[in-house]
Amino acid sequence: MKYRQFGKTGWQVSEIAFGAWQLGGTWGAVDNSESIDTLLHAFESGINFVDTAIAYGNGHSETLVGQALQQWSGEHIFVSTKVLPKDLRPGNADQLSMRGQYPFDYLRDAVDGSLRRLQVECIDLLQLHLWIEDGMQHLDWLDSLVRLVDGGKIRAFGVSLPDIQPASGVLLAKCGLVSSQQVIFNLFEQEPADTLFRAGESTSTAFIARVPFDSGALTGSWNQSTYAQWSEDDKRHEMYRDGRFEETLERVTALEALCADYYPGLAEAAMRFCLSDSAVSTVACGMRNRAEVDMNTAWSDGHAFPTELRTALAPHAWKHSFYQ
Repeated sequence: MKYRQFGKTGWQVSEIAFGAWQLGGTWGAVDNSESIDTLLHAFESGINFVDTAIAYGNGHSETLVGQALQQWSGEHIFVSTKVLPKDLRPGNADQLSMRGQYPFDYLRDAVDGSLRRLQVECIDLLQLHLWIEDGMQHLDWLDSLVRLVDGGKIRAFGVSLPDIQPASGVLLAKCGLVSSQQVIFNLFEQEPADTLFRAGESTSTAFIARVPFDSGALTGSWNQSTYAQWSEDDKRHEMYRDGRFEETLERVTALEALCADYYPGLAEAAMRFCLSDSAVSTVACGMRNRAEVDMNTAWSDGHAFPTELRTALAPHAWKHSFYQ
């Protein structure tokens, strides 16, 4: 496992992080024992950064992470969790202002709940689960986070950018007000490398790349019958409805053909693409079992990404959000 500097925090974190959204049950049924076993196997494999959130199964993901941490006796595992805006409701994210969304009392109570579920005394990284661009004008959120650091409840703080809106974090990155930003970055969503990552380099902002496999599309495991295998309560069943699956599969097939001369599978190309940008501190991957941990960690070997392939991939950039 290779490790990278996490911005200005001084932490050395594994360049592959354990993304724990799937532990909450949103992406199909999960077995709690297997989830904990997978976490422990990830820790044994060198992964020392876990990305979870209160919203992942209404705290269930945090609870499982906490149980795994209690069983772990090795070196420190950096734990990152997230808090949603106070007034967020389905469909109203675009109407919110940052002002008043993260008051101190609200954040303190949320963090206290996370501390109990995670069974830790201090959270390494607290992320605001939705960054709203007018937060550069309304800075009450910053005061709340600083007070949490001063109170010893969190060590550092960052934000999670809205889906496929990396430009919303550029000014924040230039000002260096937060330790980290989390953003979608993959073979389809290539835009962060053009502006956001470059803006954060001068302020040593850490970047967490999320959705490296585009919610499974870039694993190379999909075929014509895949959609029918998802139950109706699986988030992917809703995401890829109404022809979205077919369009995505067509684009994936084109990427597979392009990458075949360089890598034995699309998943490897997808992961190595994310790792190839030096501004990325860690790539958060959802892993359900030991085999997926082994697959992802095997690609943390420092091998360079082919320049000619990067150039050829540019026309395949595709901005899309299927979460709504």
